[in-house]
Amino acid sequence: MDLRSTGNVDPEDIGSNPSTEPTMGELIERRLGRRAALRGLVGAGAVAALTHELLGSSALAQATGPSTLTFKEVAHGMDKTQHVPEGYEAQVLIRWGDPVVADAPAFDPNNQTAAAQEKQFGYNNDFIGLHPLPLPGPGGGSTTGDRFLMVVNHEYTDPGLMFAGLGSGRDVNLNASKAQVEVEMAAHGGSVIEIAREGGAWKVVGSKYARRLSGNTAFDVSGPAAGHDKLKTSADATGRKVLGMFNNCAGGSTPWGTWLTCEENFNGYFGGNAESMPDAKAYKRYGVTKASWYAWSKYVDRFNVEKEPNEPNRFGWVVEIDPYDPGSTPIKRTALGRFKHEGCTYAMAKDGRVVFYSGDDERFDYVYKFITARPYNPNDRAANKDLMDDGTLYVARFHDDGKTEWLPLVHGQGPLTAENGFSSQADVLIYTRVAADLLKPTPMDRPEDIETNPVNGRVYVMLTNNTSRTEQQVNKPNPVARNAHGHVIEITPKDGDHAATEGTWSIFLVGGRPGIDPGARYHRGVTENGWLSCVDNCTFDSKGRIWIATDGAPTAAGIADGLYGADTAGYGRGLTRCFYQAPTGAEVCGPLIAPDDKTVFLAIQHPGEDAGSTFEKPSTRWPDFKDNMPPRPAVIAIVKKDGGTIGS
Repeated sequence: MDLRSTGNVDPEDIGSNPSTEPTMGELIERRLGRRAALRGLVGAGAVAALTHELLGSSALAQATGPSTLTFKEVAHGMDKTQHVPEGYEAQVLIRWGDPVVADAPAFDPNNQTAAAQEKQFGYNNDFIGLHPLPLPGPGGGSTTGDRFLMVVNHEYTDPGLMFAGLGSGRDVNLNASKAQVEVEMAAHGGSVIEIAREGGAWKVVGSKYARRLSGNTAFDVSGPAAGHDKLKTSADATGRKVLGMFNNCAGGSTPWGTWLTCEENFNGYFGGNAESMPDAKAYKRYGVTKASWYAWSKYVDRFNVEKEPNEPNRFGWVVEIDPYDPGSTPIKRTALGRFKHEGCTYAMAKDGRVVFYSGDDERFDYVYKFITARPYNPNDRAANKDLMDDGTLYVARFHDDGKTEWLPLVHGQGPLTAENGFSSQADVLIYTRVAADLLKPTPMDRPEDIETNPVNGRVYVMLTNNTSRTEQQVNKPNPVARNAHGHVIEITPKDGDHAATEGTWSIFLVGGRPGIDPGARYHRGVTENGWLSCVDNCTFDSKGRIWIATDGAPTAAGIADGLYGADTAGYGRGLTRCFYQAPTGAEVCGPLIAPDDKTVFLAIQHPGEDAGSTFEKPSTRWPDFKDNMPPRPAVIAIVKKDGGTIGS
């Protein structure tokens, strides 16, 4: 999520963590050294000294070899439209306002209503997930790869681009009327749609599974924090029912076929004098202040902390949704902790338990994983229904010798006691950030998406950037102020077991322009179009190649956000190549490769979100390019024109 261009405070730049533990930036410099950090790999003659650290044990053989990705790179730039490699085409699958359920009205940007938006595709699509049809497993059949349920998050809204007359600038979001706020609330949440491939083209088809979830949908709360006093409000005396989910960013899935969607920057929706409330210290750690980003608290009491002080505690969770059961109630799973979740990706432990990785997307916050107490049952889908309610949440400490240590967040262990304000496991989970601080994990440079590579079993953490490091903080182990371009680290679990509480970490790449931006590191064969800035989300194809989407490159590097592919092994390891360039103002989200490697699905979020861009005069009208249509966030499918596999 990037609100900088509209003049609002960057939500990931709050920096509420008071920890003095060494940051990931400091640890990188301890491992690689100050000189290496300042010169970068490309064009700096440093390959021999740093290759083993950067590229892995077979790196010397890899350093001069080619990438297995053979598409012609898209040139860096920035304009009103999107760009794909020669021989490829981008198909617009679904846009903001398109019908989701059967009786949805046609989209009319000049006469929007909350009732219509509840049935239409929401705003600012982020995470994308595919669930095969028919439902796989015992008695469920198998998929041909041509028909799926697609699940999509709707993260946040841009009132200045959604509605006429609001203008642009810092306060544009606060200018929305009550009716417009109601549309915004309906535009949040998520969508379940059915898609089919016919004649090489993907399209949305009518479906009994189609569903919209919004800021008005009823959610259950489960796990250790369910029913806690800090989750009770005047509308819900049980602490077990919540209306809506908000700011859902990257997500994930489960091995039993459910959708996991993650609430990230929920703090910005609340107003009222937070500093005067009894929970002011906890509010501050989570970024809840009286400076709301939206007008919601003016019209809806539950978003005013003076009227409903516990309402913020009901957000910031991982939510589980069954896309195969449109009548089911989504569940907020509190055992996975409350923070600004970005991503919830699973891996299987050797003993059959399920491990979920997640990042807390804010500068100087942490990386987490949750391990279920019981193993997954592949023969009985119903037996896994509440598997995520019982297990252990861990937070990561990255040592400067390359060791990764996972610290359990368990009530009664270490400092997590009543003397320190934690009377139960529910307290630990409601105030996960505060509890984690006491364990002294490693503050990270904005942990966003975390994904597991299905081929090599390693875990890749997208660290978008950290521009909060000042010149006054520069020292020998941390020599560069303003990490504007981010980096990627690679975690290897001990003995290949994701349930292990130890492992190792190394650097996969460091963003920025090689030879110019301090610390930029890639394979030395990276081209003038292959370097990247502000890593955000990632995915993998069946060969284990990584595909990285960016968010913030226009501000940090003067180039459009895009999608980049790279090998994770072999001669081309770490050699990133530009595959897609987004239209101006847009961020690339939710990258996903179809199981047959023949389609890349992307969520293109907030097109036209540039300074001065308005509903009446946007910087782009992508994807419709019609005078009567504003820019519309959309999901696209990129395919090779000859029907071949992506990248080759």
